[in-house]
Amino acid sequence: MKHRYILLLVAIITFSPLLAKDILVEAESFEQKGGWAVDQQFMDLMGSPYLIAHGMGTPVADAVTEITIPEAGTYHVYVRTYNWTSPWHRGEGPGKFVLRIGNKKLNTVLGTKGSAWMWQSAGSVKLRAGKTKLAIHDLSGFDGRCDAIYLTTEKEPVLPETAEELAAFRRSKLHLPSEVPVAGQYDLVVVGAGIAGMSAAVSAARLGCKVALINDRPVVGGNNSSEIRVHLGGNIEIGKYKELGGLQKEFGPSRGGNAQPAEIYEDAKKMEWLSGEDNLALFINCRVVAVEKEGDRIVSVIGRHIETGKEVKFVAPLFVDCTGDGTVGYLAGAHYRMGREGKDEFGESRAPDKPDLLTMGASVQWYSTETDKPAAFPDFNYGVTFNDRTCEKVTLGEWTWETGMNKHQIYDFEQVRDYGMLVIYANWSYLKNRLKDNAPFRNRRLGWVAYVAGKRESRRLLGDYILKEGDMTKHVVHEDASFTASWSIDLHSPDPENGRNFPGNEFKAVTEHTLIYPYEVPYRCLYSRNVANLFMAGRNISVTHVALGSVRVMRTTGMMGEVVGMAASLCKKYNVGPRGIYWHHLEELKALMQKGVNRKGLPNNQRYNEAGMLNERPMIQ
Repeated sequence: MKHRYILLLVAIITFSPLLAKDILVEAESFEQKGGWAVDQQFMDLMGSPYLIAHGMGTPVADAVTEITIPEAGTYHVYVRTYNWTSPWHRGEGPGKFVLRIGNKKLNTVLGTKGSAWMWQSAGSVKLRAGKTKLAIHDLSGFDGRCDAIYLTTEKEPVLPETAEELAAFRRSKLHLPSEVPVAGQYDLVVVGAGIAGMSAAVSAARLGCKVALINDRPVVGGNNSSEIRVHLGGNIEIGKYKELGGLQKEFGPSRGGNAQPAEIYEDAKKMEWLSGEDNLALFINCRVVAVEKEGDRIVSVIGRHIETGKEVKFVAPLFVDCTGDGTVGYLAGAHYRMGREGKDEFGESRAPDKPDLLTMGASVQWYSTETDKPAAFPDFNYGVTFNDRTCEKVTLGEWTWETGMNKHQIYDFEQVRDYGMLVIYANWSYLKNRLKDNAPFRNRRLGWVAYVAGKRESRRLLGDYILKEGDMTKHVVHEDASFTASWSIDLHSPDPENGRNFPGNEFKAVTEHTLIYPYEVPYRCLYSRNVANLFMAGRNISVTHVALGSVRVMRTTGMMGEVVGMAASLCKKYNVGPRGIYWHHLEELKALMQKGVNRKGLPNNQRYNEAGMLNERPMIQ
């Protein structure tokens, strides 16, 4: 018996980590965010959103939450964070922050070391059992980021690193249920509430479908929201079906322009418009992270709340991918393309000789404001150096500030966005602190810098037809003609002068317009060729890279959404999939497109030319 007790004691000592007490706190779940913002843009790769201290050089207010310490003891604290300037600068980064637990400040500065997302030790602290406050205290305002905080009585815990390990760790420590509850059953689930998704959801709802509209941000409107601030390009009320686009007269902002004050984009107007629709349920702050399939059909999508981490399931016979990145299609195994086709494949004059992975980039827009006295800005030099010749002597940056054309717009997108912020801060710092003649900038301060990047191109899901340059320039007539594209073929490429100054690290773009006559795009571009119940609307439809240059603007994508909503209502009526509408019910779809679903008699003050300003005269039909 004595030997058994000795063996048991040895076992307890050997496996003492099993008795350790611990707490995992996801930063995005903090009760009070203070000045920190939830950033979900990269959670498909990280498995989780994070908090970002986006203060444009001014420290933001603390994020604070209450935690429960399971028992008194010494806790070792680890923070999952990232030195975001590390791709360009080997030294310490600018995203500095510290933690406070109860009335104790941990002195370790976080977010400045390493070259990847990592667990960084924040030190140790003695804590009493019970409730206490946990705070993240920003020190710089330069986009420090905090993913998760782990407190444990174990001295040297083995912490997860891979996506799979992190997912299992989170599920275990947060006690997430293995079964995902069902949010509801719908006739149509629309994922992504940009202009395309909003239009698809309302179009279907007004035609009798019960619709769920899922969006992974707290505001709707996508690139036209106050988070990104891009004008609505393209024209409505043109072409064969002049009622298409009429919904935009109900919710579209009355003013235009890029990189303007937040109120220009009228977020509240869009939200109120959606909230007033019968048959439509809006789920904001919800990111679709998985799909469930039976054969070649999606049966449900699983959404995860970007703050609480709670998952819900949406069941429907039909789905619409309006994510821009083609996320639902990708998760469902839909065929897709990315990059540029070679010239020979479709005979496109603007295609390169050989196919490649170059895409149009993403824009981090910004502007400054005038003050009545000199405004200081911290010195910011983290790998991109300016001089009087190479600096950009401007007070705002809109679409031409574009990064990532030679990067993967999904797998590298955090770096793409970060480089956009890096060059803004570095250039502004040079104008404020080193430019010899900086009088025009002396009394100016940064008024707004986006941290949600405006993306132009990534995955393009393939349908029964792939729209190409010749369809537009030769004005080919298709029997299933639907919405009208009016924007020129507008393909962005790296600015040569900027490339000479910053070889391989361009952050400015140029474009060349190929003018087209308004052209109706085939309905067959709006549904997947191999996922039987998946529609798509937005910049992820079935087009070549060259054709995307025309159809990607938001007034055009809104019309796509309306067509998809109409087709979905016919799918419900006849119990068929999207392809079945083309095969058997095309004339009825044409009748719906002719009639429209918009409220009649509203003025159209939404005609934009290529510069994004209001036109005095309508476009030639």
